[in-house]
Amino acid sequence: MLTEDQINLAADNLYSAEKNRQQIEPLTLTHPDMTMDDAYAVQSQWVNRKVKQDGRKVVGYKIGLTSRAMQRVMKIDTPDYGVLLDDMVFENNSEIQVADFLDPQIEVELAFVLKERLFGTDVTPEQVMAATDYVIPAFELIAARSFRVHPETGYTRTVCDTISDNAANAGIIMGGRKVTPDDVDLRWCGAIVKRNGVIEQTGLAAAVLDHPANGICWIAKRFAQHGIGLEPGQMLLSGSFTAPIKVQAGDVVAAEYGALGDLKVMFV
Repeated sequence: MLTEDQINLAADNLYSAEKNRQQIEPLTLTHPDMTMDDAYAVQSQWVNRKVKQDGRKVVGYKIGLTSRAMQRVMKIDTPDYGVLLDDMVFENNSEIQVADFLDPQIEVELAFVLKERLFGTDVTPEQVMAATDYVIPAFELIAARSFRVHPETGYTRTVCDTISDNAANAGIIMGGRKVTPDDVDLRWCGAIVKRNGVIEQTGLAAAVLDHPANGICWIAKRFAQHGIGLEPGQMLLSGSFTAPIKVQAGDVVAAEYGALGDLKVMFV
């Protein structure tokens, strides 16, 4: 277990990395035995700095590493989560400054927006559906405040590094058509994703734990252990059903969600 001083120093380093737009070494290089609990403690302290020092507000949460393919890559068998803050929210068709983010990538998801509180260690997908105001197509903009692969040593960061790094979250872009959970079969919601007009990824939302509502269940159950509920109005990213797409200045990423409409973002 990391000490309180070590957790605070790690949070300070990640906070500074984002502010200064300069990546740092993965925390596990210094703390090879750090646990997931340590990583979430670092994440919590980093988010607290954004809330207290920068005046940010929590607007929701994201779940990551939901697909078996990504779990195998990270050598884990459980998802992770991060916190969405108000300055992370972008409109559909936004222009986003690449220089504001470290190693930016795009993932393709569905976002759930709640109308009722969700709390408990036994939340079911049916309860998630009933508590949801609407579901809408979403991109997650991910970034890496610590090196994914160290440029000098080739060291690849672990899931503990990613969790500490707010589960790599940097932004959310929502657009297309809002639907209630009963309007469509969410398992079969899919997207064709293009970068600069070329198809890069396709996928179905069933890749998220067999149903994207299961991702929301996982968050609710995880937080309930700490007495925290998911609140009305919060945005919840249920997990990517495509691999990440790297982006750079000049790229346009667009997703066709069929009946759920289209989503696009430009990077400048």
